[in-house]
Amino acid sequence: MLLLLGFLTTPTSSTGVSLSEFWAWVRYLAAVTADDDLRLTRSFADLDAHQKTILSDDFGMGVPMLWLNERLAFDRICDGRYFMQRFAADIGATARRTAKRGPNKTPDFVGRDAAGVWHVVECKGTQSGPEYSENQLGDPWPFASGGVAQKRSIVFPRAYTGQRLVCGLAIGVQEGKFASRLTIVDPEPEDPFEVRSDQMYAADDAVTRAVVSKVLRLSGFEISAEATAAPLGRFPYSVRSKSRRFDEARQAGVDDRDQRARDELGATVRGRDATAFEGRFRGRERFFDLPRPILINGEAVTRAIIRQGVDQDVLLQLRERPTIDEPLAESGADWTQSLGQTVVKGDERSSSMTIGELYRSELILD
Repeated sequence: MLLLLGFLTTPTSSTGVSLSEFWAWVRYLAAVTADDDLRLTRSFADLDAHQKTILSDDFGMGVPMLWLNERLAFDRICDGRYFMQRFAADIGATARRTAKRGPNKTPDFVGRDAAGVWHVVECKGTQSGPEYSENQLGDPWPFASGGVAQKRSIVFPRAYTGQRLVCGLAIGVQEGKFASRLTIVDPEPEDPFEVRSDQMYAADDAVTRAVVSKVLRLSGFEISAEATAAPLGRFPYSVRSKSRRFDEARQAGVDDRDQRARDELGATVRGRDATAFEGRFRGRERFFDLPRPILINGEAVTRAIIRQGVDQDVLLQLRERPTIDEPLAESGADWTQSLGQTVVKGDERSSSMTIGELYRSELILD
């Protein structure tokens, strides 16, 4: 869950900063008790209200998306806000105004499974009990509220439509009265943003860029991630300008970033500035000394090791052309074929997450 959470909370497109680099994997290692069901330790349950909200939001994303991934077999997962911005840019439309909170926010995630079916997911988490969790999920009648109202933004053509879900996680606490409970509902959307069949190329392009950008960023290739996520400028929604002067300035910025991405990837393929593991993945490795030991079957764990990398053949191909400003499906880029099903595995001491042949991450407790 922590590996997937780190992927989900990594920004698809941001300039020079990623608030979630690595912390999601180690921050909560001591948060879960040794009970058979999922419960928070008392020390984490007693955090101040702001920190409790952050933990609830994170677990409220990580647990349901892990559960859904095992059942829906996602091969692409994208945050809803980026999807809307990039999709609009691809089809030459103005993105519908969205909010980060409230009824007008986009769904948390848009996911495509291995069969090409699309799913829309909104996530909620709380430590205040099952009753409060039900309130978070909301009610479609008489007025849409909660997650029901916030999940209404995107509807795909009938042939591509999968699940439209709102997930609520009530998180149990050590020695508390209730265990953790995951509830999933499937309300009908209202006032949706509709994707037409002839626009599905743009939907595929947006979600593919989101995944590739995230794994590049996680593996240490930040400039290349930006070039992938926002190929026409600084932002995902950047487009060509009708003003010659403004468009020349925009293109100059794109060209400069493209060269810096080539330099970034060039250092990697020549064997510098990147950790190699599992024979073919290149990225980065970090060692974290835990602030205090955690116990697994009575044995102390004092350190966490995190490895994240992208297939080196993909990096070689990206170096040849970091910036692809037309839809990826029309570009002839072979590396897009390396994407595939997201698979998360784990045991007591380690876990791994792979996305097709593209990406691999590992969390090892030592």
